[in-house]
Amino acid sequence: MHSPIPGLGRVMVFLAAALASASLAVPEDREEGVQYGQVGTDVTLSCAGAHAGSPVQWRRAGAAALPEGSAIWQGALVLPHASLATAGTYSCHSEDGGLLHAVSLQLGYLPGVPFVSCRASDYENFSCSWTSSVETFLPTRYITTYRKKSLTGEEKRRNKNGHMGLCLQDPSRPGTCTVHGSEFWSSYRLNITEVNPLGSSFRLLDITMQAIIKPDPPEGLVVEPIPLAPRRLHVSWKYPSSWPKEPHFQLRFRLQYRPVIHRSWSVVETVNLSEVITDAFAGLEHVVQVSAKDFLDAGNWSEWSAEARATPVRDPATVASEETTTDTSLESLAEEPSQAPNPEPINHSDPLEKTAVLVSLGIFAFFVLAAVLVITILIWLRVRKHGKDKTKPHNFLVAATHLKALPKAQIL
Repeated sequence: MHSPIPGLGRVMVFLAAALASASLAVPEDREEGVQYGQVGTDVTLSCAGAHAGSPVQWRRAGAAALPEGSAIWQGALVLPHASLATAGTYSCHSEDGGLLHAVSLQLGYLPGVPFVSCRASDYENFSCSWTSSVETFLPTRYITTYRKKSLTGEEKRRNKNGHMGLCLQDPSRPGTCTVHGSEFWSSYRLNITEVNPLGSSFRLLDITMQAIIKPDPPEGLVVEPIPLAPRRLHVSWKYPSSWPKEPHFQLRFRLQYRPVIHRSWSVVETVNLSEVITDAFAGLEHVVQVSAKDFLDAGNWSEWSAEARATPVRDPATVASEETTTDTSLESLAEEPSQAPNPEPINHSDPLEKTAVLVSLGIFAFFVLAAVLVITILIWLRVRKHGKDKTKPHNFLVAATHLKALPKAQIL
């Protein structure tokens, strides 16, 4: 038994504080035999079965005494500045020890403004997820609604406040909700309201589909070596199954790959569903991943797909030479410190490429020499013709002088 604390003034202070916080101590959804209170406030427990003016005794289950500073006023138990440790089961009894009433006291905090983020894996639906910003220690539920902001003229005439709807929650995925049948050009305002027995708090979030679009990772990634091509790997994949099968909603892709023993990634982008890696290391296992993004660059890149691995074929002509240099190559690869994608392709010689380069250089040199020879011949012909033209006036003067020197009679 716990006797009332002497001093009417002190009891009145407790009672006034308890009445001031009574609205917080009453749960929004009343649960039989349970009372809720806010940590740090004064909580009052009523003895429902007591007669007015009848003395009562209060007990706490599992404890020999009531919390320090508690007081009984007109049959009610006042718990000042309640803490989480104050929670428990309390009961009031008559003078003869008979049970009059029992109540389970649960203490916690008011809800905080939840953290909310949204994502669209396609242009037809979007989902939002949230987490509480405050650990309340109390049962909590969420009210999730949305309002369509961009309306057509007809929609505005029918509903001036915009189209309202529920963001549907999935019990199998707590903390998430989905809006089905969303529209590409529309904007939405999402309202996530956190509610517990002490009160509620909400977050408003304005979103557009273009900003939150983030496809699921591509599927069916396959990597295969190419026969007779020591440095090549063929990579193929499929659209994510969640992406709409419509021609005006296309994706582009980003491919990253590296030797397993290498920590630096090479990255290429493509709009195709396959790609040939041309700078792989012959005989070394490679790991490959692919991600996707909206073709018009809206939103964000997807997460990387699951890894796929393959090893390029070895060139029989270079096996012997590679055996002597493998140890040195592996050491240099393992010492590579960077983990960032490497924008430069891995430089590794290919005999077929060398032959192609030499042939190209030979053909180019042939045409250059032929052009120089033709130009030389043209210049020589031009100089020769110019020399003949200069000798003609000189021969004419010599003939005229000779005629002038002859005797007149001979001339006649």
